[in-house]
Amino acid sequence: MPPVPESGNLFQLPDPLPAAELFTVLFETPRLRIERILSTGQTTPPDEWYDQSQDEWVVLLQGSATLTYEDGASLALGPGDYVLIPAHRRHRVDFTSSEPPCVWLAIHSFG
Repeated sequence: MPPVPESGNLFQLPDPLPAAELFTVLFETPRLRIERILSTGQTTPPDEWYDQSQDEWVVLLQGSATLTYEDGASLALGPGDYVLIPAHRRHRVDFTSSEPPCVWLAIHSFG
């Protein structure tokens, strides 16, 4: 794992943008992980669901995205929108904008 940066700017994007989603761990302890996620049109593969063992609080800082839950509920997100996804609530990402790219800040809580 690359070293955790001591400082930076959440809106400083690599040039060129990577073809795959980019996850950067900003801070991590045994019980907490904070990461920036850059999405440029990526979505969860069809018929796949995230089923995480930890709670995740995520805020979309830039771009637009759509989350869908296994029960059919859907949530459209824009800049500043946040959501708490409880552990084991199956969900997927059905849309992320590429222009502008999505900049997410995610906080994962372990136990």
